[in-house]
Amino acid sequence: MTMSDERNLALEDQWYYEKLAQKCLKALERNYIQGFYAANRDEARVKIAAMIPPDASIGMGDSVTLLQVGIVQELEGRGTHNIANPFRKNGQTYIPPTRREAAEIGKRAMVADYFLTGINAITLDGKLVNTDGLGNRVGPLIFGPRRVIVVTGVNKIVEDVDAAIKRVKNVAAPINARRHHLKHGMEMPPCGITGFCNDCRPPQRGCAYTVIVECQRTPRITVALVGENLGI
Repeated sequence: MTMSDERNLALEDQWYYEKLAQKCLKALERNYIQGFYAANRDEARVKIAAMIPPDASIGMGDSVTLLQVGIVQELEGRGTHNIANPFRKNGQTYIPPTRREAAEIGKRAMVADYFLTGINAITLDGKLVNTDGLGNRVGPLIFGPRRVIVVTGVNKIVEDVDAAIKRVKNVAAPINARRHHLKHGMEMPPCGITGFCNDCRPPQRGCAYTVIVECQRTPRITVALVGENLGI
């Protein structure tokens, strides 16, 4: 009899992630939102790259998930795309833009052929929930680019919209606030100190615009669901 390592639940986790993802993808399909499952970030990167023609213009939202999957680096490495990326690269570091730069890059992203972004939460009944500070990440999600590719880990799947909003306020926002402070020197909103939403006011508040995609009328959006914990 082969002894198993009870500390390693990789196979069990992968089975569960795939079942969870397939349930979510079926709900998305009912809402006319396309999607596919990738077992890991490498598989996701290959599939996403194959979707994007070499001459396509590309807009991107600020997304840790996109960097973790490696699709940003892959597309930049092609050298054939006009890419509107809100973070410019300095060596291995991505530097956040000024507000004026972000506005200009956001305008370019709105008219790109493809827009790539992460998501704050995705519900089991097939809705996408995204919150943004400037609007340059949520705007192209609902209008503008010909195709949108949403990349997310299974850790972003939640029960419903109420759970999605709670996740945004008390998970994604505090961690992202702290990320921007520690890695980019930006001002720390209260949630980055307390770890929970404080319903703060501008200009500290990063949760300015929340978009809920309940369905789509034309097949613009494709969701890449990855069987890993990714992003924030």
